[in-house]
Amino acid sequence: MLFERLHSLYGTVQQTQRLAHIVRVFLKHGYDDLARELHLPSSAWLPWRRFRRKKLESERLPQEVRLRLMCEELGPAFVKFGQFLAARTQALPLEFTVELSKLHDTVAPLEYASIKAIIEEEIGTSCEEIFAFIDEEPIGSASIAQVHSATLLTGEPVVIKVQRPGIQKIVREDLQILRFFAQRGTSMIEEWGVLEPVRLVDELAENLEKEMDFEAEAGHIDRFARQFADEPTIYVPTVYRRFSTSRVLVMEYIQGIKAKDLLQSGMDRKQTGVRIADLLMKQVFVHGFFHADPHPGNVQVLADGRICFLDFGLMGFLNLRTREAFADLIYGIAKRNESRASSALLKLCEGDNLVSPNVLETEMSELIHQHFHGAMAELQFDRLVTQLLQLTAKHRLLIPADLVMMLKAFSLVEAFVRELNPEQRLVEQAQPFLERLIKDRFKPERIFNDLGGFAGEMGIMLAELPGEVRRIARQLQSGNAKVVFKHEGLEPLTNSLERTTNRLAFALVLAALIIGSSLILQSRIPPMIGDVSIIGVLGFLFAALMGVWLIISMIRHGRM
Repeated sequence: MLFERLHSLYGTVQQTQRLAHIVRVFLKHGYDDLARELHLPSSAWLPWRRFRRKKLESERLPQEVRLRLMCEELGPAFVKFGQFLAARTQALPLEFTVELSKLHDTVAPLEYASIKAIIEEEIGTSCEEIFAFIDEEPIGSASIAQVHSATLLTGEPVVIKVQRPGIQKIVREDLQILRFFAQRGTSMIEEWGVLEPVRLVDELAENLEKEMDFEAEAGHIDRFARQFADEPTIYVPTVYRRFSTSRVLVMEYIQGIKAKDLLQSGMDRKQTGVRIADLLMKQVFVHGFFHADPHPGNVQVLADGRICFLDFGLMGFLNLRTREAFADLIYGIAKRNESRASSALLKLCEGDNLVSPNVLETEMSELIHQHFHGAMAELQFDRLVTQLLQLTAKHRLLIPADLVMMLKAFSLVEAFVRELNPEQRLVEQAQPFLERLIKDRFKPERIFNDLGGFAGEMGIMLAELPGEVRRIARQLQSGNAKVVFKHEGLEPLTNSLERTTNRLAFALVLAALIIGSSLILQSRIPPMIGDVSIIGVLGFLFAALMGVWLIISMIRHGRM
C-alpha cells in the first residue's frame, strides 16, 4: 500500500513538472495574453535572461509560425494535435492550417540495442531465432515508432516497426494536460466554445490510441487485403502475425518507387495517377474503409505498375448514408442546385445544427456562383474542400472526424496526382462512383430493405410503448420523476463572482487585522519591547504580507 502511494505521488510530481515545462514553453513563444485568460502564470515570473531573449526572438515571428514551433518543441502529442488541427480546417484560420500542415513527425533515432531489447521482450525469444539479419540503421524514425529493415530466417525481406519505450505513458499524460487546457479554455474563454476543444482532444486521443496499437494496424491491413482481393491494380503487403504484437509489427518489405519519386522515373505517370485516384475512390465510395493518410511517402508503385499503400495506422470509416449524402452534396454543387447541396451538407454535419436552412441555402448559392461556374469535371477538390470548410466554420457546423479525414485524403491525392498529370481531374474521375451511389438508392431491393427496416423499428417501438408509458406513470405516482435543467455559458460569470467574493472576504479579514493590531498597540498589550506591543507589530507584519499577496494575485490575473 505504501509503495502504491509513493508511486502515485511520484507520478503526480512528474505530471506537475511536465505541466510547468509546457507552461514555460507556452510563455516563451509569446502567449502571455492567453495565459492570463486561462489564469496561468505570466512570463513576469520567469525573469531569466536566456528565457527573455528567446521570448523576444519568438515574438518577432508570425503567430502561426510560433504555434508550429511550440508544437514541435513540446513533443509527439502536441505535434499530432497540430496536425489534427490542420486537418480540421474549420477549427483555425487558413494561415494557421497551412503552417501546421508543415509539422513533421521525425525525431532522433533510438540506439539499436534498445530496439532489439523491445523486440525480444515482445516476441518472447531472441532476434537471432527469427531474423537472419536486422539493419541497425533505421529507415524511418518518428515520435511513436522506429522502422528497421530485416530478413527472416526463411529468407523473406521484412520491415520491423517498433514502438518507442514509454511512449504510451508520455502521450497519455500529455493528452490529459491538453484536455485540462481545453476544459479550462472552454469555461473561461467564450470563443473557445465554438471550436469544442474538449471534443477535438478526445478525437485526437482516440486516433492516437489506434495508432499506438499495432495489432489494430495489422487488422486494418488484413481487412484492406480482403476488400481488394479481386483488384489487379493494387498490392497489399503481408503481415507476419506470429511475430507481431501491440508494440511490434513485422510486415513484408516493399521494393517499389515512392509516388513522390515518380517524376524522375520512367514509368507511365498518367496511368499511375489514374490508378491511385481510382483506388481511393473505391476505398471511399465502394467499401467505406479508406487509408486516411495517403501522402506520397505512403504510396509506392511496383515494377509491374501495381499500387501499394503503406502505414495503415490511421484509417477512416464512412457508412452508406454518409457516402450518399456526400454524393448529393457534390452533385448539388455541380448542378447548381443550392437546395440539394445545403440539405446534404446539413445531413453530413453532427450535433445541433441551429443554422436556418434558408440562410444556409443562400450562402450555398453564393458559394456556387462565386467559385464553381463550370461543369462537374472542372471542379477542383482542394478548392471545394476549402470553401465548404469555411462555410461550415462560419455557421458553426461540426463535420464528423472520419469525413474530415476523407476530405484530407482526397486533397492529398489530388495534389500529387496533379503533379503526375496536370490534366487529371479528381472530381471527374469520381463522377461514376457518385452516380452509382445515387442510383443504387432507387433499386427495388434497396427500397424493400429500407422499408423492412423501418417497419421492424416501428414494430419494436410500438411494442415497447405501453411499458414505457407505465414506467413514466409509476415514477409520477411515486414522486420519483425529475426535471433536469441545464444552463450553459454561465461558467465565466460564476468564476468571476467567486473570485470577487474571495477577494472581498480577504480584504475584510485584512482590514480587521489592521484595526485589531492598531487597538493592541494602543492598549499596550504585553509582551512588550519598550512601549511597543509585540503582538500588535506581528499583526501589522502579517497584514502587510496579506496585502502584498492580494496585490500580486490581482496583477497576475491582469486585473486590479
